[in-house]
Amino acid sequence: MKRTGPMSKKILILLIGGASLALTNRPDAYFRVVRKMVKEWKKINERNLRVAIKNLYKSKLIDYKENGDGTVKIVLTESGRNRILKYDIDKIEIKKPVRWDKLWRLVVFDIPEDKNLGRKALATKLKELGFYPMQKSVFIHPYECKNEIDFIVEIFNLAPYVRFLRVKDIDIELDLKERFHLL
Repeated sequence: MKRTGPMSKKILILLIGGASLALTNRPDAYFRVVRKMVKEWKKINERNLRVAIKNLYKSKLIDYKENGDGTVKIVLTESGRNRILKYDIDKIEIKKPVRWDKLWRLVVFDIPEDKNLGRKALATKLKELGFYPMQKSVFIHPYECKNEIDFIVEIFNLAPYVRFLRVKDIDIELDLKERFHLL
């Protein structure tokens, strides 16, 4: 399957956001979804939007339907719905491979005070995903999770402040292997 870039992910997120609004019954969740959708929509450049929609259409993640008044409605295909569910923030998980590739994944961040809520949300989500907090803003995990981290960082709008590293050697490896049951 073709990889989706950041713009395509944003479009898919906006489309699923509309569906999420119909399914949510909590006011706080409703307003959180709306705020994120509006924020992402404002960032989209029209030319990039057209290219991304064309690519999503080619990859069969979206389709279009013509309305009676001549307007066009963009809809998620079943494949698009399946793809976006992989990135549902509340259901996101890191899959454990059959064999560990012996690389450590580090998420390092330095997030300003005015983005305190995003910082707390990121740290909480990393812990939920099974990351071990090595320091206040340094988390480690043994399995591949770049796509998941990119998605979380994008949702909380923290891209300028977060780094993802793959590390081969670390001085506390024995302790980490024990923590993650890799011995």
